[in-house]
Amino acid sequence: MRKTPDIRSFVEKQFFYFCSLLSHWMQTLNQIQFILTFNTKDIDLPVVAILDEIREKLYTENTLIVNAPPGAGKSTLVPLDLLQLKALDGQKIIMLEPRRLAARSIAERMASLLGEEVGQTVGYRIRFENRVGKNTRIEVVTEGILTRMLHSDNSLEGVGAVIFDEFHERSIFADVALALCREAQQILRPDLRIVVMSATLNLPQLSELLQASVVQSQGRQFPVELIYTGESDLRMLPELAAQTILKAVRNQEGDILTFLPGEAEIRKCETLLKEAKLPVEIHPLYGMLPKNKQLAAIFPSSRGVRKVILATSIAETSLTIEGVKVVVDCGYSRTSRFDPRSGLSRLETVSISKDSADQRAGRAGRLGPGVCYRMWSKASHEQLAEHRTPEIMEADLADLLLDLAQWGISDPNQLSWLSPPPRGAIAQASELLHSLDALENGKITALGKELHRLPCHPRIAHMLVMAKKEGNLALATDLAALLEERDPLGRDAGIDINLRIEALRKQRSDNRLSKKMKRIDKVAESYRQIIGCKVSNDPVDPYETGLLLVYAYPERIACARVGNNAQFQLANGSIAMAGHKDDLAYESWLAVAHLNAREGMGTIFLASPLNPTDLAPLVKNREVINWDSKRGTINAVAELRIGSIVLQSKPLPDPDPELLQQAISDAIKKDGEHLLNFNDEVTQWQNRVLSLRKWNPGQGWPDVSTQELLHTNGEWLAPYLQNIRKADDLKKIDLLNVLQYSLSPELQSALNELAPARIKVPSGSAIKLQYQPNGAPPVLAVRLQEVFGLADTPKLNGGKLGVLMHLLSPGFKPVQVTSDLRSFWDNTYFEVKKELKRRYPKHAWPDDPWTEQAVRGVKRKEK
Repeated sequence: MRKTPDIRSFVEKQFFYFCSLLSHWMQTLNQIQFILTFNTKDIDLPVVAILDEIREKLYTENTLIVNAPPGAGKSTLVPLDLLQLKALDGQKIIMLEPRRLAARSIAERMASLLGEEVGQTVGYRIRFENRVGKNTRIEVVTEGILTRMLHSDNSLEGVGAVIFDEFHERSIFADVALALCREAQQILRPDLRIVVMSATLNLPQLSELLQASVVQSQGRQFPVELIYTGESDLRMLPELAAQTILKAVRNQEGDILTFLPGEAEIRKCETLLKEAKLPVEIHPLYGMLPKNKQLAAIFPSSRGVRKVILATSIAETSLTIEGVKVVVDCGYSRTSRFDPRSGLSRLETVSISKDSADQRAGRAGRLGPGVCYRMWSKASHEQLAEHRTPEIMEADLADLLLDLAQWGISDPNQLSWLSPPPRGAIAQASELLHSLDALENGKITALGKELHRLPCHPRIAHMLVMAKKEGNLALATDLAALLEERDPLGRDAGIDINLRIEALRKQRSDNRLSKKMKRIDKVAESYRQIIGCKVSNDPVDPYETGLLLVYAYPERIACARVGNNAQFQLANGSIAMAGHKDDLAYESWLAVAHLNAREGMGTIFLASPLNPTDLAPLVKNREVINWDSKRGTINAVAELRIGSIVLQSKPLPDPDPELLQQAISDAIKKDGEHLLNFNDEVTQWQNRVLSLRKWNPGQGWPDVSTQELLHTNGEWLAPYLQNIRKADDLKKIDLLNVLQYSLSPELQSALNELAPARIKVPSGSAIKLQYQPNGAPPVLAVRLQEVFGLADTPKLNGGKLGVLMHLLSPGFKPVQVTSDLRSFWDNTYFEVKKELKRRYPKHAWPDDPWTEQAVRGVKRKEK
């Protein structure tokens, strides 16, 4: 029987479809109406004066630099104004912000100017948070999100402009994203507009590097009085900051913004200020603070009370904190620096640069005349660096290298960098990615692509991927969140990271998560959603945790040292220790998650015990041939090892001669200046060649500086290392002869002709010349009596360069330095003669040195 159609249901569906379509049309009309009616020129901000010039430049040019002081309105008005740029043809604008709080704040500010909610015309994307809709035209993004967008579509189709805001911060993400955007612009998208914006930039250098025009806004910065309070003790920073704030509260008006390095200093200063019972509200402001407390710090007091904001460098740029008329600047910031020797990043408290100090002081002059207390002296200010060091010069580059490998770039030098990444850090990152099997021969692997898809460091990504194979993903997501966030229990709880996992799971099962644990669980939940696994609150097997940490940090496998004393040898060669009373101090094996990178003896902060049987796949047979610098001999052994941890060692009876030679060559690179006989003759030979290299740059003279010779010893010394076994053998090598014959026959001949070791003087003596490595005129130190009759200064280098003559007394003491011997005979000799005649009366001092016979020894005067 045929079913009768449900007319009512059909009509309802059509009605809802029509309403949905009508809503979409209305949104589109609203956007069109905005473009037609919204006018940035109606807003009273300084950047408005340059908006026309920005549009004109971007109509004909695809790269532009915009320089505007703090508070000029560039972060909000420039993107909104560019929506009207015809060259964009309705495409999206992406704006990169270095900080999450600023990204949210700016997106909300732009949306409010349009009378909309975030997610309509303006949206933002930050890690684990997306407020972008299908009609969004401006996206404010942070961190690595732009590079991920480039990887998913390297032509950025549908994007008309990319804006790099607050570029002076030089975050590694901004540098990488700019390099990739320029690559896309040059190869695929010449129509893509790139705008670099900042208040403090080295404009001439940046303009030259980007080959871009500069548009500058004069701004409307009010004068800021600078008060230097004198030198500060870093150890007393919170106390000194509190004292300065108290002074500012008494002597100044308006809200006070104080810059401190980190949360610890902020909390201590907050405690001291609360004890003083000031008639003010005190608000911390830092990245890990909950959103509602960040907003409370940014917006005016709901009670109309004066505020003191204690902030990290998060408050330097982009954020508009209303009411601030006074800034207290401690002069320090906290930054993460990567140590290629240890493979670890560590937080360091460092002095800020001048541009950062100017940026901070400028916060006091946005509303009217302000005051900035600088907690250092004026003399110290002059010693500050002009600009901050780009993060790419100090950061862990593993993420960067994997990004580039995904892009298809195996050599980072292929890209046009504003600051090329350091080779040492690149080598370290490459070694790590190869050890994680993310790269093979510099190319990204299938596993590497899998790691790259996860929004985290390659170490954490590797742990999550391996956990999927092991079947303990829930544990891995909890562990990943704990590794990325701050320790929720603190150091007093000991170093066992399993205690943190158990605390998280206990609070989660009781549905009573603390604030710290809520933040950690939010990150863990994000990973669970990405990977597709369920939450678990089961008891934890600490050995499973240890194995997961090995997947993330293979070089931090730690073995207890002989005698223990809570000391551990790490696979990367470092030594670290736990507290003697810690429960894990006397474990045989640990997997270390967090430790400091201090030289000598590091300190373990978080770790898990390891089952040594789980390490069997990591044990390697290795023939180790190296130079024992203490004994001065070759050491050749066969070892079973995990990284630098030696499990078993025995002598190698018949080592490979090539490996022996390589070990000696490596030792020479490191200590060759002491191992080889660099005597005065060798040094002079080097200086002769280096001088000719300086005098005649087109003749192909090699760099024979000691550093370069040691570094390239395998090229010129290799044939002489075949039978070397101990330090004495190296000292016996005739280095001068070896180096002489390392030159071509033509250069050997030219060396003796153009820069001879000795010069023959009228007495018949062949006098040594003293050459300098910097190409300065060589010194001819000769007794005056041996050059009687010599009219002109001897010349070298084919007659192009005269020597510097040190004329000596019979007792070899200098009496005159000259580069013009003829002038000396004519003008100075007779004065010198008087003194010599007095000091050496038995010697002949002729009235006519031009015709006098030169002598080697003593020619007595005639009686």
